Amino acid sequence: MTSEHHHPAGRPRGSARPGYTFDVKLWKISKTGRKSRPWRLRWVVAGEVCGDTFTTYPLAESRRNELWHAMNRRGEAFEVASGLPESEVRAAAEAAEAAAAAPPVRWFEFCRKYVAGRWRTSAAKTREGMADGLAAVSLAMVRRGEGVPTDEHLRLAFRWGIVPANAGAEPSAELKAAYDWLTTEGRAVADLADTEVLEDVVYRLGYKLDGTPAAGDTYKRRRRALNTALEYAVAAGELPENPLLRTRRKHVGSNAVVDRRVLVNAVQARQLLAAVSYVGSWDRARGRRLTAFYAVLYYAGLRPAEAVGLRWVDCHLPDTGWGTLTLRETRPVSGKQWTDSGERHDRRGLKAREVASDRPVPIPPVLVAILRAHRTEFPAAKEGRVFGNERGGVVGSSTYWRVWEEARLYALPPERVESPLAGRPYDLRHACITRWLNATVPIAEVARRVGNSPEVIHRRYHGCIDGHEEAANAKIAKALEEEGDTV
Repeated sequence: MTSEHHHPAGRPRGSARPGYTFDVKLWKISKTGRKSRPWRLRWVVAGEVCGDTFTTYPLAESRRNELWHAMNRRGEAFEVASGLPESEVRAAAEAAEAAAAAPPVRWFEFCRKYVAGRWRTSAAKTREGMADGLAAVSLAMVRRGEGVPTDEHLRLAFRWGIVPANAGAEPSAELKAAYDWLTTEGRAVADLADTEVLEDVVYRLGYKLDGTPAAGDTYKRRRRALNTALEYAVAAGELPENPLLRTRRKHVGSNAVVDRRVLVNAVQARQLLAAVSYVGSWDRARGRRLTAFYAVLYYAGLRPAEAVGLRWVDCHLPDTGWGTLTLRETRPVSGKQWTDSGERHDRRGLKAREVASDRPVPIPPVLVAILRAHRTEFPAAKEGRVFGNERGGVVGSSTYWRVWEEARLYALPPERVESPLAGRPYDLRHACITRWLNATVPIAEVARRVGNSPEVIHRRYHGCIDGHEEAANAKIAKALEEEGDTV
């Protein structure tokens, strides 16, 4: 392999200080045969081969030019131990010295900087999820001692302080002690390299404040939030590597499959919708105002946040036959501190779709009639929305949850009230999807109407489709008959 020898400019050979040498040979760039880093550069320092690999040829060529200039233009000696030019060794030492002299970056300050960098491009729900995951970790990233505030106050203080709008503001009197503890007794980011600290961090990801296991989805969400933050810490030079990669991922059971016990049949659904209309006094119409809201969940498979954002201009309600709802946005509840508008409801596009895309959903005549009756009785809410509260504002999740809980008391027999049957408004969407699947609507079409992928529909609702067990039994019985194994 061809190489270039070191010819130091203006300095006699052999004058390098101890540990350094001018005996350097620079080889040409070669191929490694690997896909990830296919280009290799090697050089020899005092008989020892040094090298590095690169993802592209220009990067390898740039590094070769740096070494060539150090050898022939600047006449530098190379350190024998590292194989690097004297200027690079000196720069690395100065950087290490500066880092050692600088105060360690505390976990809370790092998180505040990290969240501020992601805030503008993140949805309100993403911001809240980030804060929840990092707040759980913060309980392991503070030093324990006399006077330490409760975990609940530490968590609340962290969630308050992480919001960029609160930077420089004073926390409430209730959170002041916990906030001061986070800023003065917080551990350094570098402490995550400590095995004991890391074990406590991983524990906090999977457990609630009362010590009971958190839901599987909660653990996964928190771990994703932490992993992304630690990758940022590595890129920022706060950590040499992501310590989370050294830990074994906790095995959590999948709770994504829909529980058949929550599904209502047609009679129960009609009874529940009728019961909703009896909730609250007649003059305030608290329940009647939301009857059509629950109906679009049951007959059209909408998510509650999609129903909240539905507008009249997106509803095609003919006098007879089927109509169409064209979904364009959702109004998920996030909390005022997480939204840019300062409102509790964020304004987002449809889930898992491009911002400007929409989703037309055909609706049966029964739902068309319900919506037409709703339009006659109740004026449009603000921004032309179909559903609104008494003041025309956005329907809050607490409102439709309270009405639903009262309606279940009216519609269900006492022994069923405590059961999972239709325990949440969202269960009406589950019932709708299951009904379509049992009607043999193709999974791809069901997925299109409800805004999921076919894979998700198949995975979550496979156990809710009637007739599968009987069909399987018939096939097995037929095979047994053919083999003569019948009695």
